[in-house]
Amino acid sequence: PDLVADCVRAMQEAAGDVPVTVKCRIGVDDQEAAEVLPEFLRKMQAAGVGRITVHARKAWLDGLSPKENRDIPPLDYPLVHEMKRVFPDLHLSINGGIASLDTVEAELAHMDGVMVGRAAYHQPYDILGDADQRIFGDARARLSREDVVFAMEDYIGRHVAAGGKLAQITKHMLGLFAGQPGARRWKRVLSEGAHKEGAGFALVQEALPR
Repeated sequence: PDLVADCVRAMQEAAGDVPVTVKCRIGVDDQEAAEVLPEFLRKMQAAGVGRITVHARKAWLDGLSPKENRDIPPLDYPLVHEMKRVFPDLHLSINGGIASLDTVEAELAHMDGVMVGRAAYHQPYDILGDADQRIFGDARARLSREDVVFAMEDYIGRHVAAGGKLAQITKHMLGLFAGQPGARRWKRVLSEGAHKEGAGFALVQEALPR
């Protein structure tokens, strides 16, 4: 924690008005999370950090791979909630295992923010399709999945015209229709064709579920 605080101070000095934020786990290996997490947050606050995201799992550096660390250490949401009560002046966000907007809304009753990671990548529409309306009170009608696809048309056209490959974009769109009829075909058409020479938005239209 002392080294992190020193790093944060140096970053703030170099960054000027750009805010420096911190993301951390609740502890490491055999540490007692309820003891080390508040001490870490105190040192970050003393170093001038105002916004911290806490992943509600320990990091097991001894015995677990980075991939295993995403799922195996148990989540401790109550501890992270307690940190918000202990540090009311810190902007604290919670992260880890959050896979629905219902959970996001529930967590916002305790925390200042919620970070959604893998679920927002693998099922982006399920997480983001209603987020503007439900979380931020946006009165505009939500976009459909097809609306999202066609909103990408100009961007894809510019990317391909500049020499880029369609697959560089569409590989990040494969989860758009997750759980919907036609999702398998959407992924297959893009996975098989988007890397080919000359592939452009026409292929994306061809891949749309029917």
